[in-house]
Amino acid sequence: MGYTVDPMVLAIKSALEGIKKGEGGPFGAAIVRNGVVLVVAHNTVLRDKDPTAHAEINAIRLAAKKLGTYDLSEAEIYSTTEPCPMCFGAIHWARISRLYYGTSIEDVAALGFNELRLPVLKIKELTGAPLEIIPNYKRDKCLELLEAWKKLNLPTY
Repeated sequence: MGYTVDPMVLAIKSALEGIKKGEGGPFGAAIVRNGVVLVVAHNTVLRDKDPTAHAEINAIRLAAKKLGTYDLSEAEIYSTTEPCPMCFGAIHWARISRLYYGTSIEDVAALGFNELRLPVLKIKELTGAPLEIIPNYKRDKCLELLEAWKKLNLPTY
């Protein structure tokens, strides 16, 4: 990869900032293209009162705006937790080529989040999506993020 700072570390840092402000759940995402971190975002569901304001959606919106295109081909996304089906769809439609994620849908469902328990590897299998998926990336650090969130006693949704 060759980054000065691992994009997942940036995603975790953004998620921590977001939960400390009470803006949303313990979720962060970073989008990288051609070795350059384009954007970092976190979940803002609680702040925006918007159920679609997931970290991945926020990051995709910011990256598309920054680049002036919906086509994020050859980009990679680093997500602290396995994307939900909505986020997987957005990643696919943005033509992002690679997904790295830390914790699983099951990990956050166990915390009380209202998850559709459809793993991204199953979605890929069912749809033939060309996305390369790397699960459990920096899982230990992403689990620490979930622990930090639990201590803040914020609502699940």
